Amino acid sequence: MARLLAIDYGAKRTGLAVTDPLQLIASALETVPSHELLKFLKSYVEREPVEAFVVGLPKRLDGTDTDNTPRVRKFVTHLQNALPDIPVYWHDERFTSVMALQAMLANGSTKKDRREKGNIDKVSAAIILQSYMESLKK
Repeated sequence: MARLLAIDYGAKRTGLAVTDPLQLIASALETVPSHELLKFLKSYVEREPVEAFVVGLPKRLDGTDTDNTPRVRKFVTHLQNALPDIPVYWHDERFTSVMALQAMLANGSTKKDRREKGNIDKVSAAIILQSYMESLKK
């Protein structure tokens, strides 16, 4: 079985998370500068089989688009053109940054680790991926 890979896309950097090959556990993978993301993903899928990408869709509480939503949609278009054989699924990413910070606090992360925005981005991606996998079970 191939992995699922989650993407928490941001204007400057992007958090990534992957499942194990059996798709049981979501784990934070990496934070990549957004302008290098396609290159990173192409390289990653050459080394590891990826069944699908799960992209966090930024929405406001009322369901409308955020300022980042058009950037994410544009990136997904580039991703689908670059890696057309791997499907892309959208997943609501509301509250994932807050949940990531809470998870880091609960796990005893240092203040320095919590200030590093890249850590929050990849933990957010793991939360998006775990939530997506749970939604499949329902």
